[in-house]
Amino acid sequence: MRPALLDPLFAPVTALDGVGPRLAALMANVAPGDVDGATMRIRDLLFVLPHTLIDRRERPGIAEAADGAVVTLTLRVDRHQPAPRGRGNVPYRVFAHDETGEIALTFFHAKGAWLERALPVGETVLVSGRMQWFNGRPSMVHPDHIVPAVEADALPPVEPVYPLTAGLSPKPLRKAVLQALERLPAMPEWLDAALLRARGLPGFAAALDTLHRPRAPDDLSPEGPAWRRLALDELLAGQLSLALVRARMRRLAGRALTGDGRLVAALRAALAYRLTGAQERATAEIAADLASPERMLRLLQGDVGSGKTVVALLAMARAAEAGAQAVVMAPTEILARQHHATIAPLAERAGLETVVLTGREKGRERAAVLAALASGAAHFAIGTHALFQDDVRFRDLGLIVVDEQHRFGVHQRLALSAKGRAPDMLVMTATPIPRTLVLSAFGDMDVSRLDEKPAGRRPVHTVTLPVERLEELVARIGRALDEGQKVYWICPLVEESAEVRVTSAEDRFAALQARFGAQVGLVHGRMAAREKDAAMAAFKAGDTRILVGTTVVEVGVDVPDATIIVIEHAERFGLAQLHQLRGRVGRGERPSSCVLLYKPPLGEVARRRLEVLRESDDGFRIAEEDLRLRGEGELLGTRQSGTPGFWIARLDAHGDLLEVARDDARLILARDPQLESARGEALRLLLYLFGRDAAIQLLRAG
Repeated sequence: MRPALLDPLFAPVTALDGVGPRLAALMANVAPGDVDGATMRIRDLLFVLPHTLIDRRERPGIAEAADGAVVTLTLRVDRHQPAPRGRGNVPYRVFAHDETGEIALTFFHAKGAWLERALPVGETVLVSGRMQWFNGRPSMVHPDHIVPAVEADALPPVEPVYPLTAGLSPKPLRKAVLQALERLPAMPEWLDAALLRARGLPGFAAALDTLHRPRAPDDLSPEGPAWRRLALDELLAGQLSLALVRARMRRLAGRALTGDGRLVAALRAALAYRLTGAQERATAEIAADLASPERMLRLLQGDVGSGKTVVALLAMARAAEAGAQAVVMAPTEILARQHHATIAPLAERAGLETVVLTGREKGRERAAVLAALASGAAHFAIGTHALFQDDVRFRDLGLIVVDEQHRFGVHQRLALSAKGRAPDMLVMTATPIPRTLVLSAFGDMDVSRLDEKPAGRRPVHTVTLPVERLEELVARIGRALDEGQKVYWICPLVEESAEVRVTSAEDRFAALQARFGAQVGLVHGRMAAREKDAAMAAFKAGDTRILVGTTVVEVGVDVPDATIIVIEHAERFGLAQLHQLRGRVGRGERPSSCVLLYKPPLGEVARRRLEVLRESDDGFRIAEEDLRLRGEGELLGTRQSGTPGFWIARLDAHGDLLEVARDDARLILARDPQLESARGEALRLLLYLFGRDAAIQLLRAG
């Protein structure tokens, strides 16, 4: 039911002159979004934006033209010098002059007849291209443009440069983009008029025209009005669709989960410490959400070791007071079992039963867990994806806690929600996410931040060390083992790779085992779950004292007496990941260290990453820096579900517009929840243009 007005833009690109299936397939490689040649639309071409431009306004004489500069020259053609017959490797030269000197225009594998027509002897022509000087003689190889002086207007003063792929040349792409622009229908304005004026932004069509037909270098700046206009459009489409999803989830009316406070008080009494101010604040925000008849959708952001689990447990106790069950969903079995080890004893002190369900529970053990959940005998369940399975039923599921949100897609959140009567949802993440990313990826949620460390968490001393000093480090580790300390040693790969020259976990395990014998354990993602758990258990119990592993130990693994973490090839990890890994130590009484072992020479970004880590242990500052260094696409992992894959907006340049878009989306839906007003109809066009059709289906579904 797409509006007919948009039909010209949603026709296949093969409807354009000169675009066949082969060219469409090549253009799909540079199009934003997820398209292939068969489904690429004219709309997709409009959003293939130039990344730079060639300025052809520089018009010196031949003698003043600098080597390597792109220049435009007004020349009189003197003579042609074709390549000798049978000498295909010798270029065809055309000699021309202006009042400052003579130049050779050089062409390889040229068609003489075409050159004679393009550069007739005795005529004046404009030639534009890159200048080269050899032994004091000027030349231009394969000029980009040759036009007769009488048609000087046909030469673009500035020329946009588009992203290309193997086999795709600039001219056919540019020709197709300009045809797409011609097909753009006149559309109603969907942005608020006062907002456009205040921000000095052009209309949608004018912005596209400026970017595809720039007249000055500033026209192509991401900070310029044209790019900012399209970025705001895209961000508004994203925020509007998130707000519609949220409204839909909330319309599945929630219920108030309130109780007498008895279980919450019992749990607080069972804790060996007082909550931080940030934990108290988050607990109060969550309690208010639970008490409301609307469904809770809240993101609990907390740095490594900020005490998210306890906040979640108090929320679960509140649900239990209201007679409902609660579930914690973890991305890995190691993490699920660790949550169970933390939560079950505390819950038991308050008289609450906790069960664990992962892929490992089989037969009678699994049947007993399922029976306890169905009957309501189990108040809390902690598990992995196994919780989604059809035979898992709850007597009354009231609260879902999702750990490490970015490992689960929206569909998995919805699948678990379907097992209860519109249960409340609390999503936890230890990846400190910059505010801009929270708004873009989790705009459908309220946010609580735990920005204080619990009492007793000690700062971790962080040092960088080149790999040449490895022997020195191993000797230092030996002394630490003699003092009874425990060590993590993290490697980027499981096993040796022909492509990547870095030490693997298996190689490092073998080398350390040769030195320290049975004190060394190994854990990585390719091991069976039981083997991983056994390796972790041996390390926790002290049977092994060095645990060599991959980033499997990154999130949530808790060994309070581990005091040293070595991260080998630290230059290969992202900042947020390094910070997460560092959080494995510093959990006990003793001072802790993190050694970032790197292979010189370091690139600029890698050097800055290691510097930031040495300077700061504030996860939120580190996340902001990571966003700056890497861009939003990678921050939450490579294109995982839930990460914002923007076509035009760049959060480093347009982060300020995200708040504007979010506020506007909320205001729009408060006034016009079905998008039925004149502006609402225009906004439906916007949603289609930016591929948010699913949001319109939600409107229809009511």
